Amino acid sequence: MISIRNVWKSFGTQVVLSGVSLEIAAGEIIGIVGPSGVGKSVLLKLITGIMQPDSGEIFINGKNITAAKNEDERNDIRARVGVLFQSAALLDSLTIYQNVAFPLRERLEIGPQECHEKVVAMLESLSLTSVASFLPQQVPLGVRKRAGLARALITEPNIVLFDEPNTGLDPLVGQEVYELIAHCHTHYKFAGVVISHEIPEVFQVVDRVAMLLGGKFLAVGEPRELMASQDAAVQQFLQGNTDGPISIQ
Repeated sequence: MISIRNVWKSFGTQVVLSGVSLEIAAGEIIGIVGPSGVGKSVLLKLITGIMQPDSGEIFINGKNITAAKNEDERNDIRARVGVLFQSAALLDSLTIYQNVAFPLRERLEIGPQECHEKVVAMLESLSLTSVASFLPQQVPLGVRKRAGLARALITEPNIVLFDEPNTGLDPLVGQEVYELIAHCHTHYKFAGVVISHEIPEVFQVVDRVAMLLGGKFLAVGEPRELMASQDAAVQQFLQGNTDGPISIQ
């Protein structure tokens, strides 16, 4: 599904990623965790092709997105990739219904009736029918997140990327978002990448966790394996301690 191979990325003299590699299988959800500023969102942008690595390769569904020659080729590779952005990234001038319908109209050649039926079904499945005619700024952030997830799923992707899915949400709504991810994964069976620094909340929706620190994956394994890790930096991060090898920026 996703193959990250020896990827390097720097900004000036700052090395953000130094030769990271990771394989994500069909139907698997992996959490990319680590302190703020270690390059988690940079890695997500590299996976989507929004940003290019300095070296290394990333394959999406067997196609090398880092070798794409233009935006049309990148769009072709991302056709089966959905993204839930940190802020939901809905278009302010479109209603919730129109936002969810947007990818269908842009990516798929389907008639207006089929498009309408798909959108209505998706809105119903994520309890958004009552706000379908609302603009994003008229609904709470938690609802915007659900709408963003509906938009990410409407094209039936086999890969979904989640960038800090519960950022800005109170604990109850944040938990609801994670439960929604788990529910949708059960139904749609997509491979997923969840970028997060929320520990242990993210553990409930992932099969494996990769902790990013110092430009590399310090640890990769099932949540229980990271919890049992003897690495001082892993334990400091998991326990939220200020004292330890990870410096607080």
